[in-house]
Amino acid sequence: MHNETLTTSEVASLAGVHRDTLLRWLREKAIPEPSRDHRGWRVFTSAEAVAVSRFAETGSWEQPISPNGPDHDIAKLHNIDWNFESAKTRYLTHGMHPYPAKFIPQIPNALIQELSSVGETVADIFCGSGTTLLEALQLKRNAIGIDANPLACLVSGAKTKALSNVELEEVGEHLELCKRLLSSLQADTGDMFFSGEIFQSEGWRPDAKVTDFWFFPEAVEELAEILLQIRKIKSKNARNLCLSAFSAIIVTVSKQDSDTRYVRREKKVSAGSTLSRYISQLASAMGAVLELGDLIEDRFNCEIIHSNILEAPETDEFDLVVSSPPYPNAYSYHLYHRLRLIWLGFDDQVFKQAEIGSHRKYSSKGKNKATSETFANEFSKILMWLKPKLAQGRYACLVVGDSTLDGKRIDNAQLISEVAKPLGFVDVDRIERQIAPTRKAFNPKIGKIKSEKILILRNGG
Repeated sequence: MHNETLTTSEVASLAGVHRDTLLRWLREKAIPEPSRDHRGWRVFTSAEAVAVSRFAETGSWEQPISPNGPDHDIAKLHNIDWNFESAKTRYLTHGMHPYPAKFIPQIPNALIQELSSVGETVADIFCGSGTTLLEALQLKRNAIGIDANPLACLVSGAKTKALSNVELEEVGEHLELCKRLLSSLQADTGDMFFSGEIFQSEGWRPDAKVTDFWFFPEAVEELAEILLQIRKIKSKNARNLCLSAFSAIIVTVSKQDSDTRYVRREKKVSAGSTLSRYISQLASAMGAVLELGDLIEDRFNCEIIHSNILEAPETDEFDLVVSSPPYPNAYSYHLYHRLRLIWLGFDDQVFKQAEIGSHRKYSSKGKNKATSETFANEFSKILMWLKPKLAQGRYACLVVGDSTLDGKRIDNAQLISEVAKPLGFVDVDRIERQIAPTRKAFNPKIGKIKSEKILILRNGG
């Protein structure tokens, strides 16, 4: 499927126009954008070059006809270096909240550009931290995100929502309040008459069984006070941005080892350090949201649906799916996000039961242990729900890695493909990419996943 491609200058020359003229046509959307290579440069297929030449002669655009059938757009995907080894991944609000095992934004960006058009709707049925949703919005598409994890929905919503001036002022006032509180704490510790008693908040905090085991007293009081002040913010959008920043620091100021290791270890958390981390996190998030507001347009909507996908949530129809489903036996989001879920007042046990692919379900020794058949049956239900939602002839792109179950390697792309075919989906392509060692962390007992496949399914004819 490797097609010869042409540069912007080459196409302009073939069409008999200046390169600047061709760029103006693209800016004005008189002709559609071609795909881009790994450097971000435009690359035209020969069919597109012919269509541009016709446009130069007639002034009207005719969609190029490809001899490759209904999946001719897929060929463009093979011109992309999918490893994205040197790509920056924390632009805009992408770095606003840690979220283990998320895919890099360049993957959904390329798929959205090639397989959808401006104004269409892109869905991520396992939206996680909202990577696909944010890319869809900045590419001038509408977005729908679904996730059973309430934390994912909170983060995705905050990450994709530009704030009004009034809402930004609310966040700014809250930030200044937190800075004043931090100053007062720092003043106490430097006072020769300081009693040594830590700051006491009147705010709510989780059960002592959680706080005593996982947190230093100083961190508990400062987290409780931050949360108390966040709850006073009137605007939901401003409040959610602050809650996302609050959530982002919880593991760091706890005794949980890291986002990918749910074990306890001692850390140095001194008086004021929790507040200081929160202030820094919120200031950074606020700056990212300001940048986002300058980029995305109000006419494009992002809807976040908190739902177990196996319970067939109600949604509008969409034109493209780009998602990274949970890998069976690779990760336990409910476990590693547990402290965040508890502090935010979410029921971690409800999400634990709903989570698909969690390591705990697949490593269980009991009769209810999950197997590859479990995952196949779950994905069959998901695809049955998906079929009437995804427009006919359009694509579902699923970024999946292999799993190790009972010592055997499971090709999840093949497994999903096999359950998809009887439901009327066509396995159009599979693109393999290498995962940078710093990008994803998985359960060390089953080995580091070093590559993944982009499985592309077409909904019927």
